[in-house]
Amino acid sequence: MEKLRDFVTILLFLCLLFHGGIVIALRTHDGSEEWGYVEVRPKAHMFWWLYRSPYRVEDPSKPWPIILWLQGGPGASGVGIGNFEEVGPLDTSLKPRNSTWLKKADLLFVDNPVGTGYSFVEDAKLYVKTDEEAATDLTTLLIELFNRDENLQKSPLFIVAESYGGKFAVTLGLSALKAIEDGKLKLKFGGVALGDSWISPEDFVFSWGPLLKDLSRLDDNGLQKSNSLAQKIKKQLEDGKFVDATNTWSELESVISESSNNVDFYNFMVDAGNDSVTLSAMELGLSKEIAIKRYSKYLTSMRSRSSSPGGDVDLDKLLNGVIKKKLKIIPENVTWGGQGGEVFTYLEGDFMKPRINEVDELLAKGINVTVYNGQVDLICATKGTEAWLRKLKWEGLQNFLGKDRTPLYVGSDKTTKGFVRSYKNLHFYWILGAGHFVPSDQPYLALDMVGAITQSPAT
Repeated sequence: MEKLRDFVTILLFLCLLFHGGIVIALRTHDGSEEWGYVEVRPKAHMFWWLYRSPYRVEDPSKPWPIILWLQGGPGASGVGIGNFEEVGPLDTSLKPRNSTWLKKADLLFVDNPVGTGYSFVEDAKLYVKTDEEAATDLTTLLIELFNRDENLQKSPLFIVAESYGGKFAVTLGLSALKAIEDGKLKLKFGGVALGDSWISPEDFVFSWGPLLKDLSRLDDNGLQKSNSLAQKIKKQLEDGKFVDATNTWSELESVISESSNNVDFYNFMVDAGNDSVTLSAMELGLSKEIAIKRYSKYLTSMRSRSSSPGGDVDLDKLLNGVIKKKLKIIPENVTWGGQGGEVFTYLEGDFMKPRINEVDELLAKGINVTVYNGQVDLICATKGTEAWLRKLKWEGLQNFLGKDRTPLYVGSDKTTKGFVRSYKNLHFYWILGAGHFVPSDQPYLALDMVGAITQSPAT
């Protein structure tokens, strides 16, 4: 029977392919999972994976939501990292995750931009070079998935992003809104959530030195070096020298690592791991390569941050092995994560550009915007996030800043786990004890938070 089901599934794939449709999709026999490719541009193929929640609650007054998860990098895989290491139904040991976000919503993972994870391009000229180009591709994917499925259209879509994914999220939010207004996209837009997001690189690089000095990870000499390079970055951004700013950012990360004895940019309470790729780059004096590997560390070492037994998991082996075999439609010549480094390289001209204005536009349009940050994150430190948030021109900002915070707990445990502040359509969560990867470091608080964001009937 299982072989027959597999055969029927493969027939679906072949039918779509031979009829020239740009959507190629497979699904499990019970319909709980669906995945496939959308050719977002000729010879540019984006992979997606949709999970339908077994915890779904039917409530006419509160439609069951869908979360689109966008990973960072740029060039890190949501299908791999967000799914198996953070919020999906299974952890990296393929065991059920008790804190899966499926308890609050359906989950749509996408390998974005093209070239990330299982997504691929047939010509290097097709890599995106700007956040706007990435947003256009994602909008195309949403049009193809939602316009053909009336059930998806009934559920509000929430874009939840991590790290550089936040820049993609706000540009996609505006692009999707325009497509909805133009009648090209049939979708209910629920809102955007920006987790430890690289929205204003300038504010983050200025936060690193003072924060680490207060934590005794830098001395006055290290602080002076850090602030000097941050000022250099500020001048380069003002002069429109964005690639130069990316190069100086790389230099700044190396200086901070040397002056702090290798602080972890994802959790400033610990030292960074010395993976072999980073060590090789250090021996060659390749500061830019070191910085890229540290920022997108999950592109190389893929260390598991889940709480599953067994410690480190080779995510490359998992995604290029049993998962690729399950999915059936990944081309033989496509290696999961094989083009990720190229994605970063092609976006280096946009990497240091801020996206504060896009957040302002979403707020002005009445879209719900949630910002959440891990307390011990360094790369996207809370200090930097608060700095860019204060630059918003949104009319409600001063009222927002004047509001008191509400403490957050998990279950019956009355230990403070975080704080939240809300005013109208802007919400900010301070997540205590978490670094860059909030859903891994504080899984149950993150689950409660996403239930509140989506107003899930399961909340």
